Amino acid sequence: MTRGRRLDTVKRGVRKGGASAKAALAHIADRIIESAPRVPVRDLATLRKQFPGLGPEELADKLVAGAANSSSTVGAGVGAAAMLPVPPAMPAELAAEITAVAAIELKLIAELHEVYGLRPPGTLKERSAAYLTSWTEERGVDITKPSTINGALSGRMKRELRQQIMKRTIRNLPNLVPFMIGAAVGAMMNRRDTKKVAERVRADLRSRQIPWDALPELPPLETAPGSAEIPRQLPPGLPKELES
Repeated sequence: MTRGRRLDTVKRGVRKGGASAKAALAHIADRIIESAPRVPVRDLATLRKQFPGLGPEELADKLVAGAANSSSTVGAGVGAAAMLPVPPAMPAELAAEITAVAAIELKLIAELHEVYGLRPPGTLKERSAAYLTSWTEERGVDITKPSTINGALSGRMKRELRQQIMKRTIRNLPNLVPFMIGAAVGAMMNRRDTKKVAERVRADLRSRQIPWDALPELPPLETAPGSAEIPRQLPPGLPKELES
């Protein structure tokens, strides 16, 4: 085989590998979007009963600590799966771990909105889409702008959301090295990243916080208008910690 042909073969392999990885990321993004409405979220009343005597900041601290612990457990699996050479497609184990971390952080973001008195209006699907956008942009949902909530259901917005999730997934993938990065490093990286997301979202929510005593009476999340359209059943493969 001539040098030119070898080079062409290498180029085709790189393009094929890149296309496979992109398809794998798109599949992960779609799974995250589909799973989001099924992730159990505790409303403010439930959280206050589970953590009596805590104010908003103390309660938010508890939620962040719990989510960081859960994502660090998942991160141990990510650390064991991430290795070079980069495979042509995302390993199934790594894809499952990325989806699990996303679900943990989505649950955290939704419950932080409850704690800061900023539950987005609308149906379960609309709120889930809003939380997905909040997660990808690492900021709170602006409940004064309906377009940030209702628009997320359109075909164009769904495609944009898919692209955002893919970009965020790439950004948060572990730095691959020529050996397994190890469970301890994977756990540390996920704990750090979850806390970083939480800090950014909390800072934004805190600036628009509504005090608990000024909140209107809100229905429980499970019986909110439209919530019955999707059962709150944890999708297979997601960590059981999400149920609490």
